[in-house]
Amino acid sequence: MSGKRIGAEAVAEKGWLGAHRWLILRRLTQSAILALFLLGPLAGIWIVKGNLNYSYTLDLLPLTDPYVALQSLLTGHVPETLGLAGAGIALVFYLLVGGRVYCSWVCPVNVVTDAAGWLRDRLGIKGSAHLPRQTRYWILAATLLGSAASGVVLWELVNPVSMLHRGLIFGLGAAWTVVLAVFLFDLFVMSRGWCGRLCPVGAFYSLLGRWSPLRVRAAKRSACNDCMDCFEVCPEPQVIRPALKGAAKGVGPVILAPSCTNCGRCIDVCSKDVFRFGLRGNQRED
Repeated sequence: MSGKRIGAEAVAEKGWLGAHRWLILRRLTQSAILALFLLGPLAGIWIVKGNLNYSYTLDLLPLTDPYVALQSLLTGHVPETLGLAGAGIALVFYLLVGGRVYCSWVCPVNVVTDAAGWLRDRLGIKGSAHLPRQTRYWILAATLLGSAASGVVLWELVNPVSMLHRGLIFGLGAAWTVVLAVFLFDLFVMSRGWCGRLCPVGAFYSLLGRWSPLRVRAAKRSACNDCMDCFEVCPEPQVIRPALKGAAKGVGPVILAPSCTNCGRCIDVCSKDVFRFGLRGNQRED
């Protein structure tokens, strides 16, 4: 990388806002969702009641995390009708837009792990522990089997998202220990380790979004100048190569890997505008 700042070419070509458009939109979305959940307990303005596991918006729209609902079913506790309806709505939404959109656009812990990655880069921390990406799927299976065996929704005992919500509402306490552990793990132990290797929520949503129509396309891959910035910023860089470099093998320009989070950072940092959002069936290059 010759020591250059990642995305510097994109900033020079598109301006700072143009090179951070999707990142800014993600942060605004994450902040707005978190604010809606906190308005009730902190300010008494109950637009949304509940949390990311189960919520009720304007006393009209139920939303249920399908991963939590599945664990609950496995414990032998069938959610109420509104809970099941909320799970159905969430399932349809994430099937359409890509399951791991939850990870990059909704989950507040993404901000924590991104901050750890940013600081890791600024401190020049090199080296990283290694765990296979399949580890998160084994953890996912363990939480489902464990919930069925114990009768307890196991993931909620250590879920950093729930811990973060509780910490913001009730202040410093044991809940922050889990969030801090995630931050320190990504900072010192393993780059992008939590979301990319351990989190069963990401594993679940990647399975859910395997056939989602909304995808990132390397629509102008012939314009690629091999700057590698997209690989550097992507939380799942292994998903990029087939779409970007697969022309000689007859592979289309659409990123089809379910691990893609549709975060849009590859779109932001590309000075040649190689990437854009599109549909999985559009395999033509521009």
